[in-house]
Amino acid sequence: MASILDLLNPLRSFEMVRSVASEFDIQQRSAIVPPPRSATSGVTTTDALGIAAVYRGVSILSNAIKQIGVHLYRDDVKLESTPLWVKQPDDKITRAEFMARTVNSLALSGNAYWLISRNGRGETVKLEVLNPFQVQIETTDISDELAGYIYRGKTKYSTTDIQHLKMLSVPGNHYGLGPLQACQPELRNAKDTRDFASRWFSDSGMAAQVVSPKVPVSPDTLSDIADSLRSAQTGGSVVAPTELSIQNLFLNPRDAMFIDVQNWNTSQVCRILGIPANMMLAEAGSSMTYSNVEQEQIAFTRYSLSAYYIEIEQAMSSLLPRGTEARMNIDALLRTDTLTRYQAHQIAIAAGFKTIDEVRHDEKLAPLLGGTVGTV
Repeated sequence: MASILDLLNPLRSFEMVRSVASEFDIQQRSAIVPPPRSATSGVTTTDALGIAAVYRGVSILSNAIKQIGVHLYRDDVKLESTPLWVKQPDDKITRAEFMARTVNSLALSGNAYWLISRNGRGETVKLEVLNPFQVQIETTDISDELAGYIYRGKTKYSTTDIQHLKMLSVPGNHYGLGPLQACQPELRNAKDTRDFASRWFSDSGMAAQVVSPKVPVSPDTLSDIADSLRSAQTGGSVVAPTELSIQNLFLNPRDAMFIDVQNWNTSQVCRILGIPANMMLAEAGSSMTYSNVEQEQIAFTRYSLSAYYIEIEQAMSSLLPRGTEARMNIDALLRTDTLTRYQAHQIAIAAGFKTIDEVRHDEKLAPLLGGTVGTV
């Protein structure tokens, strides 16, 4: 099934994302100049993942979801027994890989599709993540209602065979809208800036030097001087018939790499994916204290990662018996430093709403001999 590299297919287009054709073919020009404002053709998934900030952002989302476990609850009471398919949805891959593929699908395409396998009693026994770029939604001709799914152009599935997860759900559109589809102009700008900066020194079309003979010379002599200077760039010697004045045209390295623009583009990607700048190793513009970083990580979990794990929770809950719901344990992502955590445990035990063994369970420790103890 599809990993990140398997998902390197053109992004699915949506009605609300407009693609404007380029006014002229940039590739046919001899010199590299900034692309015109109208050159906003679609950025493919391959292009997007080739942008360092996008790759890191998707990796952060993927790695974060791998750390979250799933627990089942009925009437707000945690169940001790968990079906095997919840612990390991796909028996061919690990639970962490299954979660990562789901989040990658949502982040890269705005949609994730689980193929559901059931036993003779109609109970879910296995889930498989399909490549979202190879799934087509079928609708009825008259009412435009969801009718089914077509996978790889040939295999048809009913609405009960597929669990469809979406990022941003737009009324009137059966497909979810992902961040990469919604923000094509920003991604195009980031890609064009990166490509332009990487080719500046070799293909910019800018002269490296201004050479001026101190006495008048013929055009043929000027041509010979230019050829001699080009040879010298590869280790040769310059033979000049007269004294020359040579002025090198140096460009500030920061300007040559368009650092400020690329930093701005990185900030844009942070906004698009909802990831704090410090997690993206980007310039945040101000110093960060431990408290600031911790609050940003909490905000990231609540307001960015929640778009993914809540969708997964709801999808899993719909496949469980009525009254049972799946909840992802985000405590693992919100763990504070050791001292603060132990102080919180002490308060919980002293107040009587947690036992020592429950605290030891939270810390991944075996229970004490002799049973559960309620106080210190």
